[in-house]
Order: sequence, then structure tokens, then C-alpha cells
Amino acid sequence: MNSERREKGDKVNQYVGVRKRPWGKFAAEIRDSTRKGKRVWLGTFNTAEEAALAYDQASYSMRGSSSVVNFSVETVKDSLNGIQQFSNMDGESPALAIKAMHKLQRMSLSSNSSEENKQQKDLLILEDLGSDLLEELLSSW
Repeated sequence: MNSERREKGDKVNQYVGVRKRPWGKFAAEIRDSTRKGKRVWLGTFNTAEEAALAYDQASYSMRGSSSVVNFSVETVKDSLNGIQQFSNMDGESPALAIKAMHKLQRMSLSSNSSEENKQQKDLLILEDLGSDLLEELLSSW
């Protein structure tokens, strides 16, 4: 299925391998043919498109151009450029390698945001209330 999305009746469009979590995030998972069809959870993502791309990356890495994908094969290939070092690490399944890659990306993003939060906590904002108020405060001492 090389279509952009599929429809299920009146429901919202869904991607292959993607489920919406009750709290609004999207989970991606795939059946791993290299592990006797075991289900591999690829991660939780902010958007359905991110989750669908993770599914496509794992599917394409396992099955090649015959895989069922949500986006075009070219889009999937482009998304895999530069991350081929994750494929088949130590004989690991391609799906597990994609899962590890997305986990590292999430950890990197969360450490960056926690650093930004720490910097914001240490931030003190001063406001200029004018010289008249300053004179009044100083004279009351």
C-alpha cells in the first residue's frame, strides 16, 4: 500500500502501524519477520506522521522495496540516509535498530529541553519602574 493514508469509515485517517494513545501521542509498532513475527514497539511520537515514518523506516529496512509503507519509497529512503549505521548492529533486527535510533533521538531532545528549562529557572527578569519609585524607596531607608 503506497498511498499516503488509508480511511476506515468515518474515522480519522490512519497510518499503517500507528495507533493513537488516549493522551494524544502516537505509537508505532511493527511485526518483525526476523524475530518470528514478534511485535516490536518502535516508540511514541508527537504526531501521527512521525510515527508513520518510523514504521516505514523499519518496514523498508526489513523488507526492502516490497514493504508496505505509508509514504513514498523515496521519502523513506531519504529519511534513512545518514542513519544506516544503525542497521543490523551486532546482527540485531532492523526494527530493533530503528527503535534504538529513535530512542537516542528522543533522549537527545529531552536532554536539550531539560537544559533549557534549567536555564529558564535560573533566569531573573528585572523591570525598570522609573526613577521616581527608586528615589522614593531610597529615601524611605
